[in-house]
Amino acid sequence: MRTTVLAATLAATALVPATALAGTAPAAHHGPADQGRSRSAPQASPAGLAPCGAGQLCLWAKPDFTGARQTHELSTVDIESCVPLPADGHAQALVNRTGRPVTTYQSAECQETGEFETYPGGGTWVPRSPYTVRAFKIWEN
Repeated sequence: MRTTVLAATLAATALVPATALAGTAPAAHHGPADQGRSRSAPQASPAGLAPCGAGQLCLWAKPDFTGARQTHELSTVDIESCVPLPADGHAQALVNRTGRPVTTYQSAECQETGEFETYPGGGTWVPRSPYTVRAFKIWEN
């Protein structure tokens, strides 16, 4: 069964007052085919949610932006290539502020036989991934 961004968005909405999210709710994108859509400029961190710098993909080992944090930037990642997390690493929460869509995968090889989801890059906070993230791809706009 494939999960959607909706569950993650609802979880994030429950964590902060509605006024903190005004103007920051991202449109759902489900894959690279949505890349042609226009997107808004990256947003600052909504009040009460984890900080992540503009242009970064931030991953946390535990839900609710806790545990060990990994930060990835476009300068250190090959676009549209599978980036497995370290063998002892995984993520259960993430923030995408790369300005590009990012697909996270349950599979460490970016296989679509497991769970996967694509998040828009203009500012997406996911406090509880619906699966353990073991790899990701950053897509070209």
